[in-house]
Amino acid sequence: MHKLPLLISVPHAGLIVPHEVEEICILSHEDIVIDGDEGAAVIYAISEHVESYHSSSIARAIVDLNRAEDDFRQDGVIKTHTIWGARVFSRFPDERLIQLLLKKYYHPYHRQLSKAAGGKVKMGIDCHTMAARGATLADDKDVERPLISISDNEGKSLPLAWRDAFVYCLEKAFGLPVAINQPFQGGHISAAHSKELPWIQLEFSRASFYPLEEKRERLLQALYGFCESGVI
Repeated sequence: MHKLPLLISVPHAGLIVPHEVEEICILSHEDIVIDGDEGAAVIYAISEHVESYHSSSIARAIVDLNRAEDDFRQDGVIKTHTIWGARVFSRFPDERLIQLLLKKYYHPYHRQLSKAAGGKVKMGIDCHTMAARGATLADDKDVERPLISISDNEGKSLPLAWRDAFVYCLEKAFGLPVAINQPFQGGHISAAHSKELPWIQLEFSRASFYPLEEKRERLLQALYGFCESGVI
C-alpha cells in the first residue's frame, strides 16, 4: 500500500486537561467533549495511509491549536469560555502560565506541521468535526450546518483546481453535496501553514448521516481518488 502525499492535522480530538491547569479548570468532562471535535479520532484514524499525520491529546477547550498565538478572544487560543458558553477556569491563567501552555503544547504542534512540509508531502488537510447546528458563541448560532464543508481561506490557501478536484472526490465518495467556505472560511492552521504548503480545512458534521467508521472509509476513498487524479 503506497502512502498518500498528504499531511493530516487533527488538532481538536484530544480530551486531556494539562496538569498545569488542573486546579483551576472547572469544566466537566462533558463540557470538554462537546467543545472538541467529537468523533474526529475515529473518522481521521488514517495515519498508516498518509506520509505525515499529527494530532494532539490536549483538549481544545484549554489550548486551541487552530488559533493564532496572540488570539485572546473569548474563544481564542487560551479560552475564557467554551464555544457553548461554559466558563473554563475558576481564575484565568496569568501571563507566566499562558506562555508555559503555549511553549509546551502549542508551539511544538506548529513546529511539527512546518517540519513536515515538503518532500513527499504535497498538501495539508486540517481535519475537524463540527456541531450540526451553530454553537452558542458561534457566528451562526442555532443555524443548521452542511453535512460536509471545506474551506480554503477564500481561495488563499489552496489552488482553485485542487479545491475543485477535492470537492468532486468528496461528493463522489459520500454521495452528498460539499459546502465551500461555509460555515467557516478557514482556520489559523490552514492560513498560517499555507506559506509552506497548500492547505485545506475539512469539516464533517457530527450529525449521524453515516456511522463514524463509514465516514472514515468514505473519506479514504475520496483521498485516494483525489491523489490519483493527477491534480497534485
